[in-house]
Amino acid sequence: MIITFKATLQKFDKMGEKTGWTYFVIPAKVSQKIKPGQKATYRVKGFIDKLKLTGVAMIPFGGGDYLIPVNAGMRKFLRKEKGDTVVVKMEEDKKGLPLHPALMACLSDEPEALKFFKSLSMSHKNYFSKWVSAPKTEHTQAKRIAQAINALARRMDFIKMMREKNVDVWWR
Repeated sequence: MIITFKATLQKFDKMGEKTGWTYFVIPAKVSQKIKPGQKATYRVKGFIDKLKLTGVAMIPFGGGDYLIPVNAGMRKFLRKEKGDTVVVKMEEDKKGLPLHPALMACLSDEPEALKFFKSLSMSHKNYFSKWVSAPKTEHTQAKRIAQAINALARRMDFIKMMREKNVDVWWR
């Protein structure tokens, strides 16, 4: 069921790892129409104004409310900033995000890394996949695949890998 509502873009001043995030809130009464009884993170698809969304995580915000971050690229497309109103049309995305095919192919050659990868939560699988997919060049993607497989073979989740490499991740 597609739910339509208006939301105001907000921005965290100081909120730990979320400091500086721009986001909008999905009130509990709306989130319960999208996926009744849900209290944990889940994925949605739809539109923010004319920006198409697929596989976007709704993050619990307390009291049954959720939030969806709106990154710089999204804000640029929307031409909106903190305080602006957006029209949101969304529904649960039951399909989820596809995992990077080359990452999965390489993992199939590394049974221990694949076994650990399969044990991770879907969010951590998606972190690896998005991180590998982000660069535009095949060379950089291949380098990241090798780094990911090396970390997974050592039973490291995405955050541990990033901390070890002292890498600034994309969501900051």
